[in-house]
Amino acid sequence: MENLTMWFGDLPPALRIYWGIAIFASLVFVIQIVLTFIGIGDTDLDMGGADGTDGDTMDTGGVLQLFTVRNFVNFLLGVGWGGVCLWGAIPNTPLLILASIIVGTLFVGVFVFMFRNLRRLEHTARYDLHDAVGQIADVYLRIPAERNGEGKIQTAFGGSVQELPAVTDGDDIPSGSKVRILAVIGDHTFLVEKAE
Repeated sequence: MENLTMWFGDLPPALRIYWGIAIFASLVFVIQIVLTFIGIGDTDLDMGGADGTDGDTMDTGGVLQLFTVRNFVNFLLGVGWGGVCLWGAIPNTPLLILASIIVGTLFVGVFVFMFRNLRRLEHTARYDLHDAVGQIADVYLRIPAERNGEGKIQTAFGGSVQELPAVTDGDDIPSGSKVRILAVIGDHTFLVEKAE
């Protein structure tokens, strides 16, 4: 640790600033990626919009999509690592600052492009619950009688096995039973009956 401190102290002040930006932005970037993969950081700051949208500005288009926390971190990542990598190649400080800003802007452009394409893939991979109507499914969690609560069923459609909530108008349906999907209620719940 002492060698690292001495190395950092021996750097020229401008290069220390670039290293500081690069290390800070890299740490925040890694945290964002981890949160995204575990499903917490899916939206920028996970703030819902006033119009009922989910607040993810990566998907809305227009100029506002550029001014997000995620893009600010991506910009700093490009500026920091651009400055560190180009330090020896560009001795002129104003030119180095301009080059690192260009690298930061390129980072934002690349990440916006990647996230837009990932969103398109996610959208096309979604499934329509109505495609499951009429299918036979397995009861995963007991379904209470007369819509007195939700159980869970597992059924294959949309290219994968889905586990979704279900209700019934009849008697209790125990786990392990087979049911027929009759309809979709609301956004994500199936109405089912015991299969004969």
